[in-house]
Amino acid sequence: MPRTSIRMPGLRRFLIVAAMITVGAASMVHATSTSYMADLGGASESPPNASPGIGVAQVDLDDVAHTMHLNVVFAGLLGPTTASHIHAATALPGEGTAGVATTLPTFAGFPLGVTSGTYDVTLDMTAPSSYNPSFITAHGGTTAGAEAFLFQSIADGTAYLNIHTSLFAGGEIRGFFVLTSVTVTEATWGGIKSLYR
Repeated sequence: MPRTSIRMPGLRRFLIVAAMITVGAASMVHATSTSYMADLGGASESPPNASPGIGVAQVDLDDVAHTMHLNVVFAGLLGPTTASHIHAATALPGEGTAGVATTLPTFAGFPLGVTSGTYDVTLDMTAPSSYNPSFITAHGGTTAGAEAFLFQSIADGTAYLNIHTSLFAGGEIRGFFVLTSVTVTEATWGGIKSLYR
């Protein structure tokens, strides 16, 4: 489904620079970290919608330090943001829906009431506050069990990030996480470039 074309030179520069910084950061993380990215769009929602909004989300998972670094850039939403989180795990990679795995009702400090923005945070995956309490309960009752399941779901392509807005309570844009090298060369750059065609 084609995305609506909009022309915002300042926003274009911002998104390209933000994506470049994100990609560059992935190459600087230490050896215990694995990076995944998601190309966010309305066509990826369930059910799909025609939102012109786009975004890029990157997670750097560190199973030694037990952290998850999250960097999100988004723009062009039709409604103001109301929440964002990661869901896991769907039955099949790249499709379906799942319950919320991370903080409810939204990531702490995520920009709300806006149609574009950025978010950058490192979550301590040993802290119960990094998860939906029911996600911890469902995975052994410990943060260790929740972390292992979430990290595996991201690696398996069965976890997604979505951004909810006042016009799309179930989510205006979302994307499933895939290894950085695949997303950056194909989906991510294609999604950002489509804004300016």
